[in-house]
Amino acid sequence: MPPIPRAPLLLGLAGLLPFIWGAATVLSPALADMGLAWLGSRFIGPYVQLFYGAVILSFMSGVLWGFATKTTGTRAAMGYALSTVPALWAFFMTGSGPTSASLNLMIGFAGLLLLDIAFWSWGLAPRWWMSLRLLLTAIVLACLSVTAFF
Repeated sequence: MPPIPRAPLLLGLAGLLPFIWGAATVLSPALADMGLAWLGSRFIGPYVQLFYGAVILSFMSGVLWGFATKTTGTRAAMGYALSTVPALWAFFMTGSGPTSASLNLMIGFAGLLLLDIAFWSWGLAPRWWMSLRLLLTAIVLACLSVTAFF
């Protein structure tokens, strides 16, 4: 696969910060206390991960919708329909407690990766897309697993 362009790579990595911060504040009570004092309760632990994770799944629905515009006919219709799945998943599956919501987000991000593969294999995503998505998804799943299992 071709290398990931610098801007998408840096922006993608920056987009991981709320997931990483959330996991760090789950694992470190001292860091959580500092974050609570500086940022408030919405921006530490599972709260930041779950809210941000739902936002990112919705954002990725929009990205997939954009890929669907590159084709026509049945494939376009299927692309548009599939592109709505991550946002709908986030809407319906993240309203419960932190453990089940983080597990549901993990399923959502794994499912998103399958959609990424489909859009990429149809030639609708950039050639470097899967290199970026595999990296980002692995880190997101690792971070969410901290909330789900610790």
